[in-house]
Formats: sequence, C-alpha cells, structure tokens
Amino acid sequence: MNTMAEETWTRTDRAGAAARLMLGWVALLWVIEAVDLVTGHALDAYGIPARDPDGLSGILFAPFLHFGFAHVAANSVPLLVLGFVTALSGIRRFLVVCALIMLADGIGIWLIAPPNTITAGASGLIFGLFGYLLVRGFVERRALGIAVALGVAAVYGSTIVAGILPTDATVSWQAHLCGLAAGIATAVYHRRPARSA
Repeated sequence: MNTMAEETWTRTDRAGAAARLMLGWVALLWVIEAVDLVTGHALDAYGIPARDPDGLSGILFAPFLHFGFAHVAANSVPLLVLGFVTALSGIRRFLVVCALIMLADGIGIWLIAPPNTITAGASGLIFGLFGYLLVRGFVERRALGIAVALGVAAVYGSTIVAGILPTDATVSWQAHLCGLAAGIATAVYHRRPARSA
C-alpha cells in the first residue's frame, strides 16, 4: 500500500519527503555528536576497528558517528545535497541504496583500513551516493539521470578525486574509495529497467 501511495506522489510531495528525511538525518548526526561530547567521546569506540572480529558491529554504527563537530559539519552539506537528490527517486529505494552502500563500505573499511585504527563518519556514504548518482543515469539510460550525473560531477568531482587519494593520514581514503565503489556497484545492481514505449 505504501508503494502505491509513493507512486502517486507529485514531484512536490517527493521533494518535501526527501527534504524532511535528509534534514532529519543530518539533525540526528548532530544530536549523536552532542551525546558523544557529553559522554566524553565514548561513542567513538563504536566505529569500525580494522580487522577486529569483535568490532564488526561498527559497520552499523560508524556512518552515524563522527570525531567532533567539525567532522559532522564537513559531512553535513554534501550528505544533505546528495541524499536529497537520491531520495527524489523514492524514499524506499533511497533507504535500500543507503543500506547497501553502508554495508559494502563498512566491510571494505574493516578489511583494508590501517591496523589499530577506528574509522567513523558519514563520508563513506557521501562518496557512495556520489558514485551512485554518477552512474545511475547512464546504466538506466535516462536523460534526467545523466544530467544529474553531470551536475554532481561538476559540483563534487574534484573533492571526490582528492578524497580517494592517500594524501592526509587523518582522513580515511579507504572509506572514501570503498564508498565510491559501493555506490557505483549499487547503481549497476539496483538499476530500474528502461520503461517500454
């Protein structure tokens, strides 16, 4: 029943739902970081510890955790923008896409992050959403999707390229690279068939 209701939504309805979802998501990240601050950064330990079998649960929590408010601030706007654009295709599809990206990104981080490190933050998801939007229009052969791909490439392309290069030891290029790959793979796997005439 929810699927039918979503299919009959107007563009304004979709945009409103996408905006509310992403504003709520970003607000949640700020609330979680405030709780982390109050608890003496106790939540940071729930990130993804490289190749530690006891820390696999961090795959679920890491995208919602950050190492300080500056970290949250750096991720807020791109997550809001890319998440909103992705969610315009439908909330349920958006949530599935995010789940696939976060799972694949988390496993990748766990496997290839440097030893004795804990990785957290929404940047892997951000890079994943970028990769998803970059490829989706082409694999679905939709003009609007291709236009979106060109737009996000123009706005975020240089930042994405810089983010996957191992130039800053304090930034997890592994999370960025795995997120980007996960987003591209998700676009290919989860593509919609072209509509018949």
